[in-house]
Amino acid sequence: MRTLNEMVLADLIAARAEARPDLDVVTFEAGETGVEEVRTYAQLWANANRLAAGLLARGMDYGDRFAILLRNHPQFIELMIAASLTGLVFVPIDPRTRGQKLAFTLKDSGCRGIVCADYNLAQVAEVRGQIPSLDWVWVLDAGEEVGAMPTGGLAGATSLFEVLDGPQTWVDMRLRHPDDALQIIYTSGTTGDPKGVVFGNARYGGATMLSALLGIADDERPYTGLSLTHGNAQLMTLASALRVGQRTVFSRKFTKSRLWDITRQYGCTFFNLLGGMATAIYSEPARPDDADNPVRFVLSAGMPAAIWEAFERRFDVKVLEAYGAVEGGMAFKPIGVGPIGSFGKPPPNLEMRIVDEADQECPPGVQGELISRAVTGESAVVTYFNNPKASDSKTVGGWLRSGDICHRDAEGWLFFDYRKGGGIRRNGDFINPGFVEAALAEDPQVTDVYVYGIPSSNGSPGEKEVVAAVVVDRSRFDPASLYAACRRSLEANFIPSFLQVVDEIPKTASEKPQDRFLIEALRSPGAEVYQYQDGRVARVDPARIASAEMTRPRSARA
Repeated sequence: MRTLNEMVLADLIAARAEARPDLDVVTFEAGETGVEEVRTYAQLWANANRLAAGLLARGMDYGDRFAILLRNHPQFIELMIAASLTGLVFVPIDPRTRGQKLAFTLKDSGCRGIVCADYNLAQVAEVRGQIPSLDWVWVLDAGEEVGAMPTGGLAGATSLFEVLDGPQTWVDMRLRHPDDALQIIYTSGTTGDPKGVVFGNARYGGATMLSALLGIADDERPYTGLSLTHGNAQLMTLASALRVGQRTVFSRKFTKSRLWDITRQYGCTFFNLLGGMATAIYSEPARPDDADNPVRFVLSAGMPAAIWEAFERRFDVKVLEAYGAVEGGMAFKPIGVGPIGSFGKPPPNLEMRIVDEADQECPPGVQGELISRAVTGESAVVTYFNNPKASDSKTVGGWLRSGDICHRDAEGWLFFDYRKGGGIRRNGDFINPGFVEAALAEDPQVTDVYVYGIPSSNGSPGEKEVVAAVVVDRSRFDPASLYAACRRSLEANFIPSFLQVVDEIPKTASEKPQDRFLIEALRSPGAEVYQYQDGRVARVDPARIASAEMTRPRSARA
């Protein structure tokens, strides 16, 4: 009998299906559908084998790629396991992706198939003719949206349930080596074409041990609404949960309005947050029961220092801050240890430095690029799919180059400042967007906010104008009072040059705001933009706003 290697996802699930078959290890809460979906280890293993057999029946060869274009569904996890079992490679794609970005990702990865849902089948139909390698399309009939394209609406598409509802089939393990690829996760492509980061099966297996590294107990119950197409939900939530049996709860997508109700319903003891999500949650109107919840701590990546302690007090939680990128590198700040605003220190097996442009280490308090490698001195390795030049440039000198500008204090605690090539400098000062966002989030008119920069109208090199994109409660919206709130709590340089009112903040699958779409909207006719000038607030003609390009992309965080 073959010995199972629990660093391999398929073997891990096979082992747990034998040892703990009936544990309800993942639950997908009902959300707006009204239908809760639960999977035990035994169910995950049985369904993954059905899907594996279906993939092989499609003629998929070892190492072939297929895309997963789904929200958070149990079938997403089952497809991951099926890929590990068969030696295939899955490519997770934000389910909202469409047009040329979708076409690029499918072509660049050479996907032979795609698994999507009826709610985004039209997006696949729009580009299918541009993808010569695409042989097959499986469709999850989710029934969650009125007017979704039915499976029969695309010639040759097959219902995923036809595969899952078939007879039980068991597939022998076909993975040849733990280091062989399991998935390709594409970067967001904020400054160019997205790049696909290749994850080996063993690398994903290493992520299953993150809970122990972070000091998270095996009996915690995690929750996330982050997309499984993103590294955070996969690596920081799902991987560890599958290893130790944490009964994880998922939502189809992030919901700030139902977040606390979900944690109460399921008794969830922690959840994951990224950057602007904390501000969005804090912007929700205060409720008397905000602190009445079972959550003990928040696993955060980018908690704004300006609201950190207020967030903890209001919701009676603690913040466990962590930093990472899909390419690698990690640091964390344990609860109650270290200064507020720091993302921590690296684990014992990792060395991190902050260096200047000459690769000389910066002294405390001086900003530079964050780089990392193993403490053994072994060179960092990043593999971008079919892009050796980008792979080499990411690891010049054997160090992983994060692209994040950071600094450290005298005790070695690390702080994030801005993304390389980004940052907002105004009148010679660097603006911390978190303070501006916090000031606006405190106002009951604002339900979401994101601050970014555009080139300054004064033409000074590197200078930016501050733009605050806000989603507001129309029943009480008053731009003059918003500016008054900013003047009360912010120094002059931090007061937004413009208030941009939008219906929603466009975000990636990891809830990272997308500057480029906000900038396009800012410049479009009919944009609702306000400016404070000469003691009064007036609406601005978008044509008068200087042309802009993205200037403050967020750091890529795991």
